Amino acid sequence: MTQTSTNAPFTFEVTANPNPVSDADREAILANPAFGKFMTDHMVTATWTRGEGWHSGELTAYGNISISPAAAVLHYAQEIFEGLKAYRHPDGSIWTFRPEANAERLNNSAVRMALPELPVETFVESIRALVTADQGWVPGTDAGEKSLYLRPFMYASDAFLGLRPSSEVKYSVIASPAAPIFTGGLKPVTLWLCENFARAGSGGTGAAKCGGNYASALAGQIEGAEHGCDQAVFLDSSTHTYIDELGGMNVFFVTKDGRLVTPELTGTILPGITRMSILELAKEFDLQPEERRVAVQEWKDGVASGDILEVFACGTAAIITPIGELRWEGGSAPSTAGEGGGEVTRGLRQRLLDVQHGRAEDTHGWMTRLV
Repeated sequence: MTQTSTNAPFTFEVTANPNPVSDADREAILANPAFGKFMTDHMVTATWTRGEGWHSGELTAYGNISISPAAAVLHYAQEIFEGLKAYRHPDGSIWTFRPEANAERLNNSAVRMALPELPVETFVESIRALVTADQGWVPGTDAGEKSLYLRPFMYASDAFLGLRPSSEVKYSVIASPAAPIFTGGLKPVTLWLCENFARAGSGGTGAAKCGGNYASALAGQIEGAEHGCDQAVFLDSSTHTYIDELGGMNVFFVTKDGRLVTPELTGTILPGITRMSILELAKEFDLQPEERRVAVQEWKDGVASGDILEVFACGTAAIITPIGELRWEGGSAPSTAGEGGGEVTRGLRQRLLDVQHGRAEDTHGWMTRLV
């Protein structure tokens, strides 16, 4: 069931936080923000009700959400979210990367989870309103890879213990200054091949960005940690033969014959914005992009034979991260990455970072100015 909205885009009424974080405290946080630990001074909220559509758009002080214990989201997990970043450019302006694509993915997730779609223009305006209010939280151009991470989300707030689409839905955006998600610089991550748990199943919610997909990945991640691995990689739930993705990142393979291969979107894999961008950049690196099913045995054999030269993962938070050793019960495939990843991995990563941070020309029209 799809819940649509015909509302025209609207602005967000601004009520400034009367007690913002002090300049000194904010600068201390920006010097060492970690990832997702500290929140900015404000948040955006809006409400959707059946028959009325989207209304009550506000920008207010960041604070706790009041919710009924009977709210549908707590019982039926009817919720979705997005993730994108704001970057300060050398001239002081602030930009974000492909927000319309995030808005479209949010709406695709909404359709799958029986939530109302949000106009793309409203999504972008909600991001702009928050970043404008909290622009002091965007790290400076001398901060390396630091950025302001933006988290739009939507949830069913109707207080009703019954399995039906919610009659009331809340939308919000919060923000958090972010350092790279993997600490210690660019180094290959070790992956655990998760064969006991699946992240998503055919016909399920794998292509939607909803919390359940991430919760279902935690058991595999814990299993991987017990075997000394940084992350887990999941297989298809039907045959346990083909690579799907990591708990929160897509996977790529660079082959000896010049192909850039990634698992195709079968409905169980999240269509990553970074994934999509890498496929579009492939030709700039003299690589042939290829989306198809990739058997885990192909990974094992390709590393052993030298047909696979590099393996890397990608996502908004991690950007591009080299993948090293792949481990499983009773065996492992050695790393193809050097200490800082292979040449293609490093090149693609730097290309994305340079565009996002305004150090290179945006020839694809990916960046949107916010402030």
